[in-house]
Amino acid sequence: MFAESEKEEAKKSAKKTFTGIVVSTKNTKTALVQIESQRSDKRYKKRIKTRNKLMAHDEQEECSEGDFVLIEESKPISKRKAFVLKRIIRKAEVLKK
Repeated sequence: MFAESEKEEAKKSAKKTFTGIVVSTKNTKTALVQIESQRSDKRYKKRIKTRNKLMAHDEQEECSEGDFVLIEESKPISKRKAFVLKRIIRKAEVLKK
């Protein structure tokens, strides 16, 4: 999914990066991003999907709902917002009627 340069960039930076889908852009300069991950249950040896919603700072308000984005950890911007939008990986497909 990532290009070689992105992998190298991630190694240099100690900040956490996540990819996810934008769920909401109702707040100004803020995008609510849903991140999905999988973990293994110790007792039942079963894969469990987990979902987290993180608030990311979007200065130019360039992303929209449904976009696949890359966010990076930063210093706290507000009470619940501690991530910054790095770039949009894939724009949402607009449904044609």
